[in-house]
Amino acid sequence: MKKGIHPAYADATITCVCGNVINTKSTKKDIKVEICSNCHPFVTGKQKIIDTAGRVESFKKKYAGINKTNKK
Repeated sequence: MKKGIHPAYADATITCVCGNVINTKSTKKDIKVEICSNCHPFVTGKQKIIDTAGRVESFKKKYAGINKTNKK
């Protein structure tokens, strides 16, 4: 490797909006994120469906009559 062309790789702190702090190494010293592994909806199971103009209800209404057991 050539000397002097690579960025410094040092200790870094990743801070989430929820308050979780992760210590790691990076080329940046401080990193601020909005979602981390502790507060991500997929991990926590607290997913919210954002309904835009009644699309979720429209979908449920459209496919409410379909029965999975009546396959031919």
